[in-house]
Amino acid sequence: MDLIEDLNWRYATKKFTDRKVSKEKLQHILEATNLTASSCGLQPYRLFVIDNPTLQAKLGLGSFNGQIEYSSHLIVFAAYNQVTTEHIQDLVDLTAKEKEVTKESLDGLFMTLDSYFKSRTATQNSIWADKQAYIALGTALIAAANVRVDATPMEGFDPHRFDALLNLTDKGLHSTVILSIGYRDEKNDYYAGTKKVRVPLDKMATMIDQNSKFY
Repeated sequence: MDLIEDLNWRYATKKFTDRKVSKEKLQHILEATNLTASSCGLQPYRLFVIDNPTLQAKLGLGSFNGQIEYSSHLIVFAAYNQVTTEHIQDLVDLTAKEKEVTKESLDGLFMTLDSYFKSRTATQNSIWADKQAYIALGTALIAAANVRVDATPMEGFDPHRFDALLNLTDKGLHSTVILSIGYRDEKNDYYAGTKKVRVPLDKMATMIDQNSKFY
């Protein structure tokens, strides 16, 4: 389908039906998300895909976002708490395997990345990982729209509850943002039939060409 058409179709769904997203469409969304652009290729986050009504109810307790509990699936984007030498080594090992080169040939990559992340605080690296997760979230939204699966990105959740129930701290992770997917309940979701509102493109984007007097 046409990308602009896909994006005009999507909106942040407020109410879902009980229709389940198929394994094929879920796989499409996850594979696209895994192909997201990632600084240094590190992908400093992991996805937790939840299809468990009991757990979703516990995760959504106290949240004003009912989509946590009532969506087909809930995808949790959990970022690294810190970037370690082991993370860098894992990337080097995987790169060597996939590109069929020696690990020794990637020594420069390893030393550059390892020294860079060591020069920063754990907090700086954690914030960086959060931002990387948001890039992946954008890809997931587009991929879902591409196969006509509704999706709602959310920050309105209790990260401490999520971290505890999913044992994220023990995994060196923390919940950053979540995405509910499913199918819109057009009868009960007011926003399903409303027009998308966006700033006009000529106000959003400033074109700077060789004749612009910006400098």
